[in-house]
Amino acid sequence: MKRNLFFKILFSYLVIVCLSFFILDLLIKDEIKKVMTDKIEAELFAYAELIDLNPAQKMSDQLQQIARISNSRVTLVDAQGRVLADSEKDIITMENHFNRPELQEARLKGKGKSIRFSQTIGVDMLYVAIPMKSGSQITGYVRFARPLHDVQSAIEKIYQSIFLAMMIVAIIALVIALIFSYRLTAPIRALEKFTERLRQGEPSGSIILKTSDETKNLADNINYLVDELQSQIRLANEEKSKLMTAFTSMTEGVLILNAEDKIEFVNQALGNMLAEQYGDINGKTLMEAFLNADLQKSFLKFKEKHITVVEEVTLGSFEPVILGVSISSVHNYPGEEKVMVVFHDVTRLKKLEKIRVDFVANVTHEIRTPLTAIIGYLETINAGAINNTDDAKRFIDISLKQARRLNRLVEDLLVISKVELGEIKLHFEGVSVRDVFVSAMPLVEAKAGLKKINIQNNLQKNLPHIWADRDRLTQILVNVLDNAVKFTPEDGSIFIDAGQKDNYIVLTITDTGIGIPKEEVQRLGERFYRVERSRSRDLGGTGLGLSIVKHLMIAHGGKMEIESQLGRGTKVSLFFPMRIINC
Repeated sequence: MKRNLFFKILFSYLVIVCLSFFILDLLIKDEIKKVMTDKIEAELFAYAELIDLNPAQKMSDQLQQIARISNSRVTLVDAQGRVLADSEKDIITMENHFNRPELQEARLKGKGKSIRFSQTIGVDMLYVAIPMKSGSQITGYVRFARPLHDVQSAIEKIYQSIFLAMMIVAIIALVIALIFSYRLTAPIRALEKFTERLRQGEPSGSIILKTSDETKNLADNINYLVDELQSQIRLANEEKSKLMTAFTSMTEGVLILNAEDKIEFVNQALGNMLAEQYGDINGKTLMEAFLNADLQKSFLKFKEKHITVVEEVTLGSFEPVILGVSISSVHNYPGEEKVMVVFHDVTRLKKLEKIRVDFVANVTHEIRTPLTAIIGYLETINAGAINNTDDAKRFIDISLKQARRLNRLVEDLLVISKVELGEIKLHFEGVSVRDVFVSAMPLVEAKAGLKKINIQNNLQKNLPHIWADRDRLTQILVNVLDNAVKFTPEDGSIFIDAGQKDNYIVLTITDTGIGIPKEEVQRLGERFYRVERSRSRDLGGTGLGLSIVKHLMIAHGGKMEIESQLGRGTKVSLFFPMRIINC
């Protein structure tokens, strides 16, 4: 239970006052009793000495009067201790007093006294005695006795006066203690309220005390510390804000490990990067969070050598992510070692690098084949075949065919490059799919006629218009139809249909061609990818037709899907987003 300082100080004052009164009582009580007893004793001795001046017979006759005057009990005892007279009791019933302490002391010292409890009246009695002499011979003793209840009465009266004085002093002391305690605790209460506002984060300003003692110095010290603390807090908040802004705006993932090697901070980029596969990783170790041996090995290497470690790890199982990991120490944490791990997602870069390598290899291979043929035939002509008109013409036709193929390859590469770089400007308008198919058909009908392929157009006249670039849409349809004709054997069929699915208008071109193995379908649309390279090359393909279609469909906000079965044909679906077009 919290104790109020004011009451603690006040209670201390009250304890001191009460303790002072208690000590005073112990000291004066016995002293008052002693003073009063000595006074009565001196008075009784004085009466006894006066009586001793009179003859014994005269004293016996006046014993009652003497007792009344002295307000005491008077007893005359002979030298053998027999009671000769007593002011209160019959002497016949009284025993021998020779062995009484006061008489023995009087016999030996000339005066005697004793205090004993009286069973008769139930109080302490003071006895004094002096010897009566005849010359040097003791003839008897005079004894005075007075009950000490007078002393008790006197003490009670004095105590009443002292108690009254003590109460007055106690009240005054209590008032002084209240005032002093309040004034002493007032600045402390002010300091308490000030620091409480500080603790709760409320605006506090400075504390000003109208005192000149240590509390004033304490208040000045607190004001100085508050100013310094607020300055440090502002600086820390600014630095924290800058740091958090940097962390949140970073595309790299960042996590910080505390001294116990547990994750205490994860920035948003890393959370977005790994949330689906790993969930909440705060409070876990790296091994608990990622279950990755390579990452743990890199961390242990850092812990061993205490130098920045840069490695490349792969995280995740169903969607692996390739990350460049940098592990380093975080400084400015005295007494607590923190570690920062930075993750840079290089998955796309790795994929792009692989695509680049594959692309260079494919382009080199695709260009080398026609160039080799052209160079070979030209060298043959140059070596003398030019003199043979038939051979020279045939060699020139082949070289021209290869040159045209090379030209188509370069043109297709330029198209893909421009689409990816956004350099091709598409002019969108409401386009009739049926009209575009009609204009594209002559470009493939001649080739289809040579193979006796039946192209069946099932497009309806009332088919909704689509929002597209007319020329690029024609290019898309020609590429797909050309592929269908190219890989459909003689006497085959090609079916052209259209319909609506979800929020798309879907154009489908289905052939009865050779088909594609199921495991190869997902790779269609990659540059230079061919299921049967040699046959495709013989048919004049560049391997970029479906790749161009894929990129142009993306540029139109749509997509391409391919379904195929080996030996049963292929179905290409082109999805164009629906849009209300007033034509």
